[in-house]
Amino acid sequence: MPGGPCVILANRRNHPSPSVADSPPSPGPQRSLRHVDKRGFLQKLAEFIHPGPDSKDELIETLAEAEDNDIINAESRVMLEGVIRIADMTAGDVMVAAPRMDVLDIHAPYDELLRIVISTAHSRFPVYDGERDNIIGILLAKDLLKLQRAPELNLRALLRPATFVPETKGLNDLLRQFRGNRNHLAIVIDEFGRVAGLITIEDVLEEIVGEIEDEFDVAEDEGDIFALADNTWRVSGDTPIERINESFGLQLADDAFDTIGGLIAHTLGHMPKRGEAHDLEGLNFVVLHTKGGAVKWFKVMPRAAEA
Repeated sequence: MPGGPCVILANRRNHPSPSVADSPPSPGPQRSLRHVDKRGFLQKLAEFIHPGPDSKDELIETLAEAEDNDIINAESRVMLEGVIRIADMTAGDVMVAAPRMDVLDIHAPYDELLRIVISTAHSRFPVYDGERDNIIGILLAKDLLKLQRAPELNLRALLRPATFVPETKGLNDLLRQFRGNRNHLAIVIDEFGRVAGLITIEDVLEEIVGEIEDEFDVAEDEGDIFALADNTWRVSGDTPIERINESFGLQLADDAFDTIGGLIAHTLGHMPKRGEAHDLEGLNFVVLHTKGGAVKWFKVMPRAAEA
């Protein structure tokens, strides 16, 4: 525009620039971005001499040192280590493998379904149609009672939708999914689309906080051998072998091992896992529940009945 630049220069001459004191605060980009370090000299010196951990293994070692120095207690250390470890774990690392899954056949009679529910004592069961890989839904044990009151009901109408996850799904993501959809059981699928196993929210949480007390955990004074409705028994893993011999009429040697869980673990050559079975003098011992690497409960039945 003609005369424009002259007007601007004239205005600048007639109105001198304001002093620094009168100038407005500098805009954001011109401000110093340096972070104010509020650490004291001793703290800086200590961190220089003992730098922070560079890996997860070092971080776990640091937690152990913190426990030794009474900064945190043992329970806190175990939980923090669990949180760190599950970051690298997947559903395939924790799942119950497909052969050890307790599942229900949609075409099974009510009495058979009830027997399985009572003997396994789970709260949720995958239900299949035809082949075990064909999971069509999840049945809550409490919903089975509705069939007793109304036999005309169709079992399919009681099924909840099944959640399927890949073996490679991270436990962090899976825990978030469990919390989001309020579904506490998922079917794990392998790379070929076959059922590889199942995983529950309890399985994930136990990787953080350790074994969770459940319906299998009872006070010691309540006994260690329980008779079940299907003529089988639930036996505590720490039941003395002497008591096993007295209760079942066996002749197991009790000089090398004190408990039935220790004897079976030694015989198997490894820590028993849930679903594993072992025969002893005509009885079949099936691992129902483990805790801290040891068997918490067995289901015991005559070998003939198992066959």
